[in-house]
Amino acid sequence: MPSPPQSPHAGLAIDSPRSRLAPRARARLAAATVAGRLAATASRIAGRGSGASIKGRVMMTLDPAALGKLLANKRIAMVSGTNGKTTTTHFLAAAVRASLGPEAKRMVHNADGANLHHGIASALSENPGADIAILETDERVVADVIRLGRPELLVLLNFSRDQLDRHHEIKALGRSWRNALADAGADGPIVVANADEPLIVWAAQTAREVVWVNTATTWTQDSSLCPNCGSSLVHEQPRETAGHGGRWYCTGCELAQPAGDYEVRDGQIIDTERRVWDPQLNVPGGFNVSNAACALAAAVLMGVDADTAFAGMRTVSAPAGRFATARFGATTARLLLAKNPAGWAEALPLAQTSTVVLAIDSAAADGRDVSWLWDVEYEQLAGRTVIATGPRAQDLAVRLSHADVDYRCVPDLAAALSGHSEPVDVIATYTPFQRLRKMGGV
Repeated sequence: MPSPPQSPHAGLAIDSPRSRLAPRARARLAAATVAGRLAATASRIAGRGSGASIKGRVMMTLDPAALGKLLANKRIAMVSGTNGKTTTTHFLAAAVRASLGPEAKRMVHNADGANLHHGIASALSENPGADIAILETDERVVADVIRLGRPELLVLLNFSRDQLDRHHEIKALGRSWRNALADAGADGPIVVANADEPLIVWAAQTAREVVWVNTATTWTQDSSLCPNCGSSLVHEQPRETAGHGGRWYCTGCELAQPAGDYEVRDGQIIDTERRVWDPQLNVPGGFNVSNAACALAAAVLMGVDADTAFAGMRTVSAPAGRFATARFGATTARLLLAKNPAGWAEALPLAQTSTVVLAIDSAAADGRDVSWLWDVEYEQLAGRTVIATGPRAQDLAVRLSHADVDYRCVPDLAAALSGHSEPVDVIATYTPFQRLRKMGGV
């Protein structure tokens, strides 16, 4: 896989990242990795999960510099954003893997979606000799990975209200990205950025180079004020005959939607040479075409030709359990993840079964505050059988009542999924989604 001429790392001779460490530093990392693996094994035996996060936590406790050591001397492409980062990272990893062919072992990818410091360190330690890393990165971790790893590429997807107790002010996250890119300067990554998102555009302004993707985004409820000057933003209505999103601009300053180097239109992707591609993905939803457009732009920058990139992306069908079909006793269910109003706006139209199960929790990974339920248009489920489940099923039940949606409240997940003679679609927040994956063997 050739290195792109635009990359600051082009032609970089990469050897094992551990080979450049001093013997004592290498020994400390090795000991920390062994201890982490033991902790992960204990976690799996105890039924507490895959052990990825606890492995990384133990590693970084014993060796606080572990993440930096593991990131060293790699070509790194990282993907971040509120929604879609897991699927987009899987798309990009599949594209790169298709290009590498028999040399795919050169690449490491945190495929399970563990995207905080500990999860990334854990994934990297599984293949420390890899010279290519495709990393899903939590919004809060982006600045640290830019500083520690000098990534070649950074894909910025979107910003939305999410986990309100943790990401309570999304502009602060955007500012952290903007500052990290400014600090990196000429050594910073090329950014692939969603041009439809005002906060993404503002955050990416300080990058040394940006490739813009017009993604046909229709969600605008998180971008009413300009992140640059605070004035009102105007979102022009989508041009329905063209089948793609409208254009936005600020009423008080020069911030406006950039022209796209790549563009999503009518479910197809137009590249920099104005070639039109039918992605033919094996995951549903127009938003995944947008994710694929961003992954394509990143893959091309890494030296992957478009035909190979799409061949790889078409192998992705259930990234980290999303869109997977599972059996729960006699019930067949398709699992959809939705974490916030923007995600629910995309997931609800995909639920096509006559019975729809909605699973809600407010654990730390979901966000303790569930007031966002009132920003989701559950009214579109009227006329179908809806089951509210999960620890916060009663909160959802109140929202469904106001939406005039007939429902049954069955807080226990297993009970909610039992006894269905026809397939059902399940839309769940993060914690119940992970429980359902485990219950269904996904």
